[in-house]
Amino acid sequence: QVQLVESGGGLVQAGGSLRLSCAVSGSIASIGAMGWYRQAPGKQRELVADIKSGGWINYNDSVKGRFTISRDSNKNTVSLQMNSLKPEDTGVYYCNAKHKFYLADYWGQGTQVTVSS
Repeated sequence: QVQLVESGGGLVQAGGSLRLSCAVSGSIASIGAMGWYRQAPGKQRELVADIKSGGWINYNDSVKGRFTISRDSNKNTVSLQMNSLKPEDTGVYYCNAKHKFYLADYWGQGTQVTVSS
């Protein structure tokens, strides 16, 4: 089993910055890709960014150039630096980890990000 605990959400004005962190524990050796998803009210959950175990990074087009995902294997954390935030970035952000053989999908409890205009 894998446990994910997010931190760092909050309320910020448009143009501001937030940094989300996700602490990973449990069967860490079984983890492949890790990433961040978000869900806005009334919308489906969507990928924000993910990073494969080999370092390949993928971003949602809407956050390219503004968000940066990073992974620290020594500290077992994955972070999301969010700059130039927009009201449309508002939502609950979830940390995600995938089993390296895609046998399971693990989720954190979610952290609220609210961007005011």
